[in-house]
Amino acid sequence: MDNSSDSQRRKRCAACYREFNKKEHLVEHMRTSLHSAHDPRCGVCGKHCRSLDALRDHLTGALPKPECAAAFASRGCPLCLHVVLPPTAAAHSCPAAAPPLGGVLALGCKMVGAGSDGSLDVCARVCVVDEQERVVLDTFVKPHIPVTHYRYDTTGIRPEHLRDAMTPKQAARRVQELLLNGEPAWKARSSRGRARILVGHGLDHDLESLGMDYPEYLKRDTARYPALMKTSNSRLSNSLKYLTLAYLGYHIQIAGRHHHPYDDCVAALRLYRRMRGARPHTCRDAGVGPHAPPPTPAEAFPAWRQRELERMSPEELLQLSTSDYYCWCLDATD
Repeated sequence: MDNSSDSQRRKRCAACYREFNKKEHLVEHMRTSLHSAHDPRCGVCGKHCRSLDALRDHLTGALPKPECAAAFASRGCPLCLHVVLPPTAAAHSCPAAAPPLGGVLALGCKMVGAGSDGSLDVCARVCVVDEQERVVLDTFVKPHIPVTHYRYDTTGIRPEHLRDAMTPKQAARRVQELLLNGEPAWKARSSRGRARILVGHGLDHDLESLGMDYPEYLKRDTARYPALMKTSNSRLSNSLKYLTLAYLGYHIQIAGRHHHPYDDCVAALRLYRRMRGARPHTCRDAGVGPHAPPPTPAEAFPAWRQRELERMSPEELLQLSTSDYYCWCLDATD
């Protein structure tokens, strides 16, 4: 009986606890699952989850693990999803965040409508905030094409606000100056130097509306960060409104009120700082730079090592596994 139990344990993933009939199936699972120390983990059983939403389902979903659900119900934090040990429960403060890092700016744009039906998004306001949540830039932008829907109920923008406003090109130049911080644009594409990290939600959409781009390795987009996605399987983004309520504990973009881009900047910035420092884990990838390509499954589990991999324990296989994304905790070690 003990031999059978040990044999089954050696075919169980050490991260998500999924069991397999053959060891070769476990190795293939490790190739595709890309578990790592950066995954959100259950504070009770230690299970790795792909996203915070998946971890919340594990703790409070329709079919939670009973012992994990019971511990979370009595000692769990609904914001950070930590299960706090009794001696430290009274001292737990949430939301927690990493201390300011320096060299970080958040961008938020407010769109109005263009085109015959007003469905084409064009930028009409830009806000840039530093990591101390101070406004660095807040300006209206006059689109190159006629505005057909000001979306006043949510934007609060009227025609007179745009009459003498900056052009998109002028706004883009000003934003780029703030981001590059004196670093030549060509140099920032491969080496950060003085260039700043850019935080936001839906950054590609905002940058496209300004007609500008920014190096991918310097962007921290809360709409694309795997831990903040909707589920463990799909790569669907959560809204900033949902993320702010679920993981920061307050409301933004309230119905019936004008939405200021400053609020979006601050929410994205707080989520970034939260993800950067509030979920402690062992960063054995700390030497990886933010512009290094993520390792591929073939590099972590090459086919030529198949027999050797099948002889390894699940824990040894997990040690080899690496994530397919850059964890924001590494910003503090860069």
